[in-house]
Amino acid sequence: MVTVIGVRFKKAGKIYYFSPNDIEIKKEDRVIVETVRGIEFGECVIGIKEIKEDDIVSPLKCVIRKATDADAEKDLDNKRKEKEAYEICLEKIHKHELDMKLIDVEYTFDNNKVIFYFTADGRVDFRELVKDLAAVFRTRIELRQIGVRDEAKMVGGLGPCGRPMCCSTFLGEFAPVSIKMAKEQNLSLNPTKISGICGRLMCCLNYEQDTYEKIRKTLPTVGSVVDTPFGRADVIGNSVVKESVKIKIKLNGSDEEIVEVKIEDLTLVTGRYEDAVNDEDIKLELAKSGEDLYIIKELIKDN
Repeated sequence: MVTVIGVRFKKAGKIYYFSPNDIEIKKEDRVIVETVRGIEFGECVIGIKEIKEDDIVSPLKCVIRKATDADAEKDLDNKRKEKEAYEICLEKIHKHELDMKLIDVEYTFDNNKVIFYFTADGRVDFRELVKDLAAVFRTRIELRQIGVRDEAKMVGGLGPCGRPMCCSTFLGEFAPVSIKMAKEQNLSLNPTKISGICGRLMCCLNYEQDTYEKIRKTLPTVGSVVDTPFGRADVIGNSVVKESVKIKIKLNGSDEEIVEVKIEDLTLVTGRYEDAVNDEDIKLELAKSGEDLYIIKELIKDN
């Protein structure tokens, strides 16, 4: 077991492990740490704990010290310089007529490097831009191309639900999301209804997926025959959210009625359970809906 703390450098950013280096560090303490990029200022979001060595991806670096008020002031000063660097870089991009969109600028705490994040449709020859920026800032310059999901995380905004986007408020890392999840949750495969601000599948599709998968394994498909407290009946509909099925049955010798029954109150006689969605079913639904396959491919890219 290895003793570590968890440090975050940005709001909703990824959590990195560091050795506390025999320093008494508590949650919410600000610390100065050594990283592969140099010296950085961060916040302890996971207090001292022990983890398995297998959970450490790279050689464990150490906390240098707890951050002082002077360190905090320097971090704020870096934030101010980042805004100035952003404007300067925009001017240089316009000057060189580069087809790229500047998203964010980040100074390392020791000012040893300035990182410019951008998006572009393809490769960009920014060698002359780097020379200009190096002449202005007189330090190491790094231009890093990011994807649309990272762009949304950095810029922030409101999601389709009307709340601040998950990625910019609490999601440390992006989890894989597939269009099969949308299908298994009985959502329309209309791209405008299952995509986020970034134009990719919504991250929240992943939140309840485990529950949907568990329920679907006990949910009879439409057309199955089941035994219920009302007698044997055919399944004509089902609901994962309600954990119930609709059956057609005769009650007291009357005409057929539609009754809703909880899945724990029925037994499958013939037929099968919903289980996982078949890829062919997804292709068939997309074909029937007439959705542009190019749009669908763009939607699931990088997920």
